[in-house]
Amino acid sequence: MMDRRDFLERCAAAGLGSTMLPGALAALAVNSVVAQTSTGSTKAEPPAITAFPPITVEMLDAAAVIAGLTLTAEQKAMMLDGVREQRAGLQAIRDLHLPNSVAPAMVFHPLPQGYQMPAAPDVHRPAKRHDAVPIIPGEEKLAFASIPELGGLLRSRKMTCLEMTRFFLARTQALDAKLHLLVTPTTERALAQAAQVDKDIAAGRYRSGLHGIPWGAKDLLSVKGYRTTWGAAGMETQQFDEDATVVQRLDAAGAILISKLTLGALAQGDVWFGGRTRNPWNTKQGSSGSSAGPASAVSAGCCAFAIGSETLGSISSPSTRCGVTGLRPTFGFVPRTGAMALSWSMDKLGPIARSVEDAAMVMAAIHGSDGVDTSCIPATFEISSKDLSSLRVGYLESAFNEPVLRTPDANAEKPETEAQKRESAQQRQQAFERQRYDNRYDRATLDVLRSMGIQLISVRLPDLPFSSISKVLSVEAAAAFDEITRNGRVNLLTAQSANDWPNQFRTARMYSGVDYVQAMRARTVLIAQMAELFRTVDIIVTPSGGPQLTATNLSGHPAVIIPNGLRGNDAPLPQDTTDGGRMNAGGPGTPVSITFLGKLYDDATVLAFAQRYQEKTGFHKLHPQVG
Repeated sequence: MMDRRDFLERCAAAGLGSTMLPGALAALAVNSVVAQTSTGSTKAEPPAITAFPPITVEMLDAAAVIAGLTLTAEQKAMMLDGVREQRAGLQAIRDLHLPNSVAPAMVFHPLPQGYQMPAAPDVHRPAKRHDAVPIIPGEEKLAFASIPELGGLLRSRKMTCLEMTRFFLARTQALDAKLHLLVTPTTERALAQAAQVDKDIAAGRYRSGLHGIPWGAKDLLSVKGYRTTWGAAGMETQQFDEDATVVQRLDAAGAILISKLTLGALAQGDVWFGGRTRNPWNTKQGSSGSSAGPASAVSAGCCAFAIGSETLGSISSPSTRCGVTGLRPTFGFVPRTGAMALSWSMDKLGPIARSVEDAAMVMAAIHGSDGVDTSCIPATFEISSKDLSSLRVGYLESAFNEPVLRTPDANAEKPETEAQKRESAQQRQQAFERQRYDNRYDRATLDVLRSMGIQLISVRLPDLPFSSISKVLSVEAAAAFDEITRNGRVNLLTAQSANDWPNQFRTARMYSGVDYVQAMRARTVLIAQMAELFRTVDIIVTPSGGPQLTATNLSGHPAVIIPNGLRGNDAPLPQDTTDGGRMNAGGPGTPVSITFLGKLYDDATVLAFAQRYQEKTGFHKLHPQVG
């Protein structure tokens, strides 16, 4: 066991920010034991509270430093018994061995006070396109056909569902060697579903526009009879005896689940226990994450659509990298029952598809309360054919401004030599050139919208510390994976850098319950101010990254991310050109995107507007050559 001096030195070396004392104290003790006993360990049981060092007044001194508190000797003496009792009480909760599927008793909803839910449109969407289409010659055209085109082939009986399913199963497994996007093919299930679809069509029965359409599931969705690995080493054989609600709903719509696709371990990045999932446009690059497999598979023509998830960019980022269309629905619009929990107040499930039209067809099948996910509420989703010209369209003006060359951070560590100074200046210049190049595509979006007769309104995001508020994500994630952090199994995950989950889970234990509640109160302010912003506009167009991504994931607003062109041969090279390098992104011949934001639970309107822009530009029709 550590002695007092070692304990205090480790506390000082941790350099952790301010939190409240009891949580920090308990976390320090937990981490000290785990650090000593479980590095690289696969032991199933974490250490008991009784195995920790006894709490002393000196420990309160160390914890007070982490908590940012000043305590008198009298106050510490008064606290000691209560803190000891509090830590002892943790064991009773830990002994419950709460599974990931158990949500907190608190239920998050993103609705501000007095918010009026969008009403169903007066003019209903046009009838689903069930008309036949010509035979699609060649494998490439079949691989990249739209949902209506594939459906037309089936309904015209120019191709059976079994033939189509076998084609996409084979393509996925063939391209997996290049892209590392496949965890488990669901072959037996898919072929049985396809045979039933062929019987239905022969009898003239059509369940929906998705009837017979092949799709893939991010491997955080449970599927009965198949493993659900969450992308994590140590969980390769994990199974659940249920189908996730979205899987059940897509089954009911007649869609054919052909594969369980990769995600970064525990929904972070694109590195999973099988390696790094690749970008079909440049296979030396990762596909970004954490919906790495879904975006890569749709981009490469391995399935017509996939279901991904986003907590903080996990649909937006891979959709951008892989040049596909992603819908991050309003928080609470799609039930997450049967999906891995990362952050109960931020997780969202949504479609990744070739086009906005395809994404809307999928959303129509998966939205709405299931009576189990208590954060999911009944809401109307109906794409209308109404005139969109009356919509007020805002744009985040500062995000479209031409970038400026970044000056050195006055607080950053200064380069020691002239060579280091030159290297630092060169890196800043190269980053500036990449930003300036990509800014052309963002600004071109505004020109296209104006050419469509749209009067753009300049808007600004609330002036709030979004990144500080977003710490609620890592705290909830640390709770979701508390046990594997305490027993050391988190050390089995492939990625172990300072920015990866293992370190984030441990660091989040230094964040107190009081600070979490304060951050959620600040989130209430953010939600109210975002509601004020959306009283002035109906849609906001924005570059896909930047502060808006954090702000809108916290506020729960929907986003549609669509392809917005390809970088030319004159594009600056990525920061890192090594094969699979973390910073290998962008560069010649890779996609860019643009994002449209909408009002809460008004996903149908923002989809309709994004479809109008997409049809004007046609960038979604581009696809990589990976066959």
